[in-house]
Amino acid sequence: MENLQTAVDTLVHGTNTLFLLCGAVMVLAMHAGFAFLEVGTVRQKNQVNALSKILSDFAISTLVYFFIGYWIAYGVSFLQPAPVLALDHGYALVKFFFLLTFAAAIPAIISGGIAERARFVPQLCATALIVAFIYPSFEGMMWNGNWGVQAWLAGRFGAPFHDFAGSVVVHAMGGWLALAAVLLLGPRQGRFREGRLVAFAPSNIPFLALGSWILIVGWFGFNVMSAQSLQNASGLVAANSLMAMVGGTVSALIAGRNDPGFLHNGPLAGLVAVCAGSDLMHPVAALITGAVAGALFVWCFTVAQGKWKLDDVLGVWPLHGLCGVWGGLACGVFGQSALGGMGGVSLASQVVGTLLGVVIALLGGFVVYGLLRRLVGLRLSQEQEYYGADITLHKIGAVSTD
Repeated sequence: MENLQTAVDTLVHGTNTLFLLCGAVMVLAMHAGFAFLEVGTVRQKNQVNALSKILSDFAISTLVYFFIGYWIAYGVSFLQPAPVLALDHGYALVKFFFLLTFAAAIPAIISGGIAERARFVPQLCATALIVAFIYPSFEGMMWNGNWGVQAWLAGRFGAPFHDFAGSVVVHAMGGWLALAAVLLLGPRQGRFREGRLVAFAPSNIPFLALGSWILIVGWFGFNVMSAQSLQNASGLVAANSLMAMVGGTVSALIAGRNDPGFLHNGPLAGLVAVCAGSDLMHPVAALITGAVAGALFVWCFTVAQGKWKLDDVLGVWPLHGLCGVWGGLACGVFGQSALGGMGGVSLASQVVGTLLGVVIALLGGFVVYGLLRRLVGLRLSQEQEYYGADITLHKIGAVSTD
């Protein structure tokens, strides 16, 4: 019997490791989606820069999260002998890999907001600071119970803050960090003339659509594999992700009046919003959550660009920041058993936890980007911006002219 139990334990550890590894690879692939979504949206003279930023940001994120960020969030250090790290099929290492792909999504989100006028090396420095310190501080607070915040919320409101797959912890955090960076950078040259918005058309709609589809597919790893073990995996999470994606698509199609940019961001808005409560909601509630998010993105993107003169190139603040906030709140509403949800969630805790994430992200963004602006500068020169980041920074264009 003892040998049988050992064999069963070995199989369980192995399957859980493989399960989470598959999720990590799917979310890793989402970074290609971030890259192509940005490549298709920016002007052609900045496409190489977009691709270079996403890959470089991921590399820097890996280094700082491995040595600093993961330790801050979970108290785990990997500076141990390899035999120790290989225990249980190296599950701890695969968990790090999976959560790293979430952490690295933060600078990938920010990249879309500050595109076409941000300097390359200062942005890498910002990535290092954010992924090493700011993001893991909030991540550890909400996903590991650090500093007693979750215990206080549970004692005060009857349930802790719930964010199954990161509507607030990842997406709202990235979106509000990006807002601070966008405000400090200012708009691109020529974006607003005599108080009016000047259209900068996306350079490549097929690339934009490809980026959206890669993100959509990878998102099922993002959400479903957040269970972090095979026995905790739920078809409810998959169905809710699907319904929210469809809801966001349809509402963005209608609200955006067939605009392909809005259409292909609509499903992403729905998926951002459903992350938090995807394990609690009824599929109909997930559909509503996604539909609200799709319309919210279209409306807020239009208002932010046209009326508020906020030059957020990919609309990452409305897409991730505002739809992430909506997702945190929607979890508290539709997760209630009275509305067909699984229960065990408090709307008050969702409000407090979501607002806390917004405050930390905004303050952190202003500190990091404000410090870098003062010390080394954030923005390309007028001449560099005019000729584009591809030629001035990377010395090559996206398309050969020979």
